[in-house]
Amino acid sequence: MRRQDVVFEGGPVQLPQPRRHRADIWLQDGELRVAHDLVDTVPGRTLESLYLDPLLAITRANRGQVYPDRTAPVQLLVDIKSDAEATYTALDKALRTYRPMLTRYGPDGTHARAVEVVVSGNRPRDLMASQVVRWSAYDGRLPDLDGDDPASFIPLISDRWTTTFTWLGVGPMPPQERRRLDHIVTTAHADGRRVRFWATPDQPGQARENIWRTLTDAGVDHINTDDLAGLRAFLLAADS
Repeated sequence: MRRQDVVFEGGPVQLPQPRRHRADIWLQDGELRVAHDLVDTVPGRTLESLYLDPLLAITRANRGQVYPDRTAPVQLLVDIKSDAEATYTALDKALRTYRPMLTRYGPDGTHARAVEVVVSGNRPRDLMASQVVRWSAYDGRLPDLDGDDPASFIPLISDRWTTTFTWLGVGPMPPQERRRLDHIVTTAHADGRRVRFWATPDQPGQARENIWRTLTDAGVDHINTDDLAGLRAFLLAADS
């Protein structure tokens, strides 16, 4: 079974960690504060202090890589919760401070470095597309599989599981839904994109394992979970 990456919905960066992290951000009083809900934002608890600064320190210690034994970039999925354009403008400005470790997107292509930032949530598509040089990429949705944007702009296709599928891991997956899943993955990979679904069942049990097994077998690149230990145990058991 091919080992998938994990999208860990957890807190600040600590080692050891998976190759993908997610941060929900709100623009408040000039800070990019990290919290899933606005009521939970705290001054000083920012994208920089919880994610970017630790990642920069780690890459400096590891000679330009997040992990000494991995050359592939770590992906930081930044989910904008507040106003799209204002928050992205502040994010883009903040990212420029961390350019030595960030993947750059420009007219001459993608230049991979230790950390790849992908913007999700409230995404200002036109603003991002108008930039000649960016320090982040755009998180696409399933309809983008039929679009003309290159993988350098949309390297990731993400969508809610239940938008496309009714199967929640109980019993076998309906054949027509499995064919749809295979088509999504094949199409995305042919264009150089990765695939992620959110809101899959995440309570421990057979249904969740059935979902995870189906995702890995189909070649879905990233699995969303709040239970990092549970997914690690699942993947280790599958590899044994």
